[in-house]
Amino acid sequence: MTDPLARWRAHAQDAVLLDGFHALKHALRFGAEVPVAVTTDREAALALAEELAGDVRDTLAALLTEVSGPAYAGLVPRPHPTGVAALAVRPSRAAGLRALTRTPRTAPVVVLDNPRNLGNAGAVIRLAAGFGATGVVTTGTLDPWHPAVVRGGAGLHFATTVEHLDVADLPAGPLFALDPEGEDIRGTRLPDDAVLAFGSERTGLSAELRARADHLLRLPMRPQVSSYNLATSVAMTLYHWSANGTPGDAR
Repeated sequence: MTDPLARWRAHAQDAVLLDGFHALKHALRFGAEVPVAVTTDREAALALAEELAGDVRDTLAALLTEVSGPAYAGLVPRPHPTGVAALAVRPSRAAGLRALTRTPRTAPVVVLDNPRNLGNAGAVIRLAAGFGATGVVTTGTLDPWHPAVVRGGAGLHFATTVEHLDVADLPAGPLFALDPEGEDIRGTRLPDDAVLAFGSERTGLSAELRARADHLLRLPMRPQVSSYNLATSVAMTLYHWSANGTPGDAR
């Protein structure tokens, strides 16, 4: 099947949409299987690869097929400025669950408890990938593989483990939940096998997750400032973990 539009239709139902050059670049770097990739300007896309992603330039050259602007616009919900889109095979749930439950863990699992904002969830996945977290788990109704989440994560879903679980099924490990009523995080060392839970942007931690928490922690914040953005809270917590490892830790 050589027609890129026919290949796209054949894979679209079950595949992950990689929306834009950077999402495709990151997915390829971390081993994603990409059966089809298109662009409105192949020369420009490969020039961008030469500048920013020389390590995957040859792979992109073999994958990318140029299509018309209208054809491209018909494949994506919102055209990306780079004019690049691709489909990737979603990692199996069984593989994701094995990665989350494998012990000993060398990095925390991040839990987003009933998140609401797709872009925030994507930003958290990007952060988790950057810090080398074991994975990101969502509870509630949000699909962590929604195209808008993948777009917000810049394709870095493939650099970590991303799954949806019920609170009762969260990975084993000491559960540290971020909450305004908790103890100051600066007095706590977060272990590598920690499960770090963050509540919804609007309603905070669910009663079910709060009941499971081993520790409640709060981030330092000036009085009368109501809250941090979810991704900011995750970044601060992961930085605290990474900066307080055991002596000689390579992190």
